[in-house]
Amino acid sequence: MGDTIRWGIVGTGMMALEHIANLKLTPGSVIAGLVDPVAASIAAAEAAVGGEARVFESPAALAASGTVDAVLVASPNFTHHDVLQPLIDARLHILCEKPLATTLADASDIAARVEGYDSVFWTGMEYRFMPPAAEFIAQVHAGKVGSLRMLSIREHRFPFLVKVGDWNRFNANTGGTMVEKCCHFFDLMRVIVGAEPVRVFCSGGVDVNHRDEAYDGHTPDIIDNSFTTVDFANGVRAMLDLSMFADGAENQEEIVAVGDAARLDCLIPAGEIVFHPRVGFRNPKAVERRHVAVDAAALDAGQHHGATFYQHAAFAAAVRGEGPVLVTADDGLRAVAMGLAAETSAREHRVVEMSELGL
Repeated sequence: MGDTIRWGIVGTGMMALEHIANLKLTPGSVIAGLVDPVAASIAAAEAAVGGEARVFESPAALAASGTVDAVLVASPNFTHHDVLQPLIDARLHILCEKPLATTLADASDIAARVEGYDSVFWTGMEYRFMPPAAEFIAQVHAGKVGSLRMLSIREHRFPFLVKVGDWNRFNANTGGTMVEKCCHFFDLMRVIVGAEPVRVFCSGGVDVNHRDEAYDGHTPDIIDNSFTTVDFANGVRAMLDLSMFADGAENQEEIVAVGDAARLDCLIPAGEIVFHPRVGFRNPKAVERRHVAVDAAALDAGQHHGATFYQHAAFAAAVRGEGPVLVTADDGLRAVAMGLAAETSAREHRVVEMSELGL
């Protein structure tokens, strides 16, 4: 393969276009193959590539062509399991966008199939790679807050965007909002806390978004706001506060870690890390603020605060044997499982033990 990584892309919609923009910034990356059944999506991807990329009729045809070294899977969530089969059989390097799958059975099957995989299999979890989030994680792990006891993540954002065929309006296609959107945050929880979840409680509803929409007589059923609490095996508790009708929020993501010595905040897109040491009752505050810089070109190349670019750099290092696989299929499986537990909890109004899911 040498220094050049020849990429194939399966699913050339909105997220694929962000990946294309970032691959064009990643040294040694060449986009050689495209797969998508929608002509308009292929045309948009070809324009974004700006060079010659061969169009294949199926993932199997791409896998059999011998023209690519790595494949990005950015097709709709519910297609991931089937799309991945010929790519895994061909032992290609794979970056599969989140969520890994929409069901526990499919996610478990994928993780089992790539156990001991002799190529790179990487689940796309961009939020780990936002530079402020990465710095926040490093500081928590270095003991900045002392012994971590509480973690809270808030995402207040815009509604789900329009996708081809509006497939993302229904739980059957996405796995549900707590899988589709929130697997990112459940993944972050596991990374930051450094333990596995024991139980999940989620209170959520379909209260504002998409209520005036109908598709073949069916109204969208995706959660648009929720509170989720997670108890971890090491005694740390975490909370996710999600609103998908808070478009005007100054910061889309706020991550807060509280330990026995201090509190640490991460604010995105402000890009700030804010340190609040314990000072005692009525003593002067000693807050420290630090801005975490992000490459300007990476910021302009997507909607994930530069994370897609930094993830591709780490993926390329793993492919070349210069770094580890940082987000495994097992990580993807566990994030899906937490999302499904939250979906079940919200629907059945009860606490869900992770042991119910076999994890």
